[in-house]
Amino acid sequence: MTKLRTALLAGALSALTFGGALAQTPAEAPPAATEYTPSSGQDGKDVVWVPTAQALVDRMLEMAEVTKDDYLVDLGSGDGRTVITAAKRGVRAHGVEFNPDMVALSRKAAKAEGVAETATFEQGDIFETDFSKASVVTLFLLTELNIRLRPTILEMKPGTRVVSNSFDMGDWQPDETAQAASGCSSFCRALKWVVPAKVAGEWRMDGGALKLDQKYQMLTGALVKDGTSTPITEAKMNGSEITFTAKGKRYTGRVDGAAMSGTVEGGGAWSATQNQT
Repeated sequence: MTKLRTALLAGALSALTFGGALAQTPAEAPPAATEYTPSSGQDGKDVVWVPTAQALVDRMLEMAEVTKDDYLVDLGSGDGRTVITAAKRGVRAHGVEFNPDMVALSRKAAKAEGVAETATFEQGDIFETDFSKASVVTLFLLTELNIRLRPTILEMKPGTRVVSNSFDMGDWQPDETAQAASGCSSFCRALKWVVPAKVAGEWRMDGGALKLDQKYQMLTGALVKDGTSTPITEAKMNGSEITFTAKGKRYTGRVDGAAMSGTVEGGGAWSATQNQT
């Protein structure tokens, strides 16, 4: 753990005599300005701050498959390294950080890296900030804080990618996990979730129905056709994409509001419309 650097004090000038007369002692110079330096483990509003290893920052952005079309929001952005790294990849990125000194430090670093226009920061509370426009959310918080954010995240646009350093989302299982390949000694695991479209309910199909129960991205239910109900298996949402197997055939499709459509393994198309309750 590093300590904040102390300011250098100006040396006091001794009295000088010239020609038998005592020269006037100059006023003591003011202390040099102190540059803020964060310390790993320092207290924060909701969690202590520990920097994310650059190797894991890179891995998290790779998992999120960020592109120049994305808008990334880092919740609890600390020293700004995730936001700045994303911006250097051409991504518009924004950090929310409660500590104003960290915000100032991040802005200074973004300017030094030449990305101040695309790497922006605000001082704020992550639980009171609107980040609904993000297509990628990154965070390094405790599990209980992730769970507090979970209802808000699940209301975001389907397909939004969420990547966490080390901590999970409770019973919302990640879609992918990975480790930093090298250059990381602690907190080296990344977890990724894709916000799923909401599809629970009954969907009308030609000659039958698709009945779905949903828990996060996982689906159960049955395909009803010609009066016969067949349980579906291997059923899952990946954002707005749906996949399931029924009667040995793999169905893939895409959800668009109250409609979904796709193809059946081996040939053929299918479509369904959600029953409105």
